[in-house]
Amino acid sequence: MTRVIHTGDTHIGYQQYNSPQRREDFLEAFRSVVEDAVADDVDAVVHAGDLFHDRRPSLVDLQGTVEILRTLDDADIPFLAVVGNHESKRDAQWLDLFADLGLATRLGADPEIVGDVALYGLDFVPRSRRDDLEYAFEPVPDAAEHATLVTHGLFEPFAHADWDTEELLEESTVDFDAVLLGDNHKPDTAEVMDTWVTYCGSTERASASEREDRGYNLVDFDADGGVAISRRGLADTREFVFVDVELEAGEGVDRVQERVRQHDLEDAVVIVTVEGEGKPITPATIEEAAIDRDALVARVNDRRELPDEDEEVSVSFADPDAAVRERVRELGLSDAARSIDETVRDDDLVDSNVRETVERRVRDLLEDDESAFDPAPERAPEDEDVTTVADELAGDDASGDSTAAADAEPTVANGGETAAANGGETPSAADDEPEPESESEPESEATEDDSSEEPTDDPADADTASLGDFA
Repeated sequence: MTRVIHTGDTHIGYQQYNSPQRREDFLEAFRSVVEDAVADDVDAVVHAGDLFHDRRPSLVDLQGTVEILRTLDDADIPFLAVVGNHESKRDAQWLDLFADLGLATRLGADPEIVGDVALYGLDFVPRSRRDDLEYAFEPVPDAAEHATLVTHGLFEPFAHADWDTEELLEESTVDFDAVLLGDNHKPDTAEVMDTWVTYCGSTERASASEREDRGYNLVDFDADGGVAISRRGLADTREFVFVDVELEAGEGVDRVQERVRQHDLEDAVVIVTVEGEGKPITPATIEEAAIDRDALVARVNDRRELPDEDEEVSVSFADPDAAVRERVRELGLSDAARSIDETVRDDDLVDSNVRETVERRVRDLLEDDESAFDPAPERAPEDEDVTTVADELAGDDASGDSTAAADAEPTVANGGETAAANGGETPSAADDEPEPESESEPESEATEDDSSEEPTDDPADADTASLGDFA
């Protein structure tokens, strides 16, 4: 029998809620998976993409990942992986670097044999490139009793799917016993055309919508051709405390505070969701009270559509442009976002050139600084002058995690041509973050990680992607 750990969506480097501790949590979750692999002496660890949260991981994250992969290497356990949408780069992938160091194998059209299993890989491919994709894999060696595909994307029959699983299985030149998937952060398993198709889920909660325990899959391939998939949870991930409050008429912040006090909040991420017909509340008051009780992070998501009785909007029609600039300044946008706003409203720019100019500006900003679209730091009103947006561009951006840099152009396979994609994930409202599913599409709870996405083409990369490009 051959046993492998199927994991993915580790999103190393994600500084969720702008918390350095949360950034460490994502790396430590991956470490826990590897420690389990060594303790169980599995035959391989198979990673289904999004090892990193974006294409520019920090040196600290890279060093930590190399250290963890060395633990596997010292135990003679191979690490086999594909490239996800978040980490994909135009040129060589980080996975290629780990392969050069002898710490990983990037799966592709040629089979990698582990025990009696032939493992193949398909990197993330954006929807716009799939019509031209040829599922041409090398034949299964005689020594292998099983064939398994590892890939990254949103596949049927799971929620929010944009990939036809039956088409993949019908057109592939190899009959797969199992397809091990990444991208959807919710674990799930189904049988499609006599083939087991399974998501392992993420190893840390990348969004407040991911309430289930985090973990990974154990996949057993027996000598008789059978495949058994089981689930194992990770016990040491950061605790999330979910406080759901239904306010009755007349109830307000006191009722919310009462519900929050019923929980142990120490070192936890606290997500408070408010619904019902009660009074308006001030989220900051609740969040501060939770932090005072030693919560690591607190976020309040008021899902009610309540009028803001304190907000008054006045516009001086004597100078509408000044009023617009003042309102934009009050939104607390990043310097980059305000620069884009100024470009759109530039009277000297011909209307037909606006879109191209904005696209070029965004691309340049992301190439120069992946945190370019982080919100600007708040400043006291008395310290601010009502000037033009262009004047404010001299200020510094706020620090924090931005997944805009996760928009990348992934490759289809080893040595293959690049395929453009939008690899970011959009955040859920509860996360209250500047952030990808990859994100963006509604997270099949996969990407509501603050990370699902709607793939798009990059005009800079017009080559057709296909499995035939594999080296």
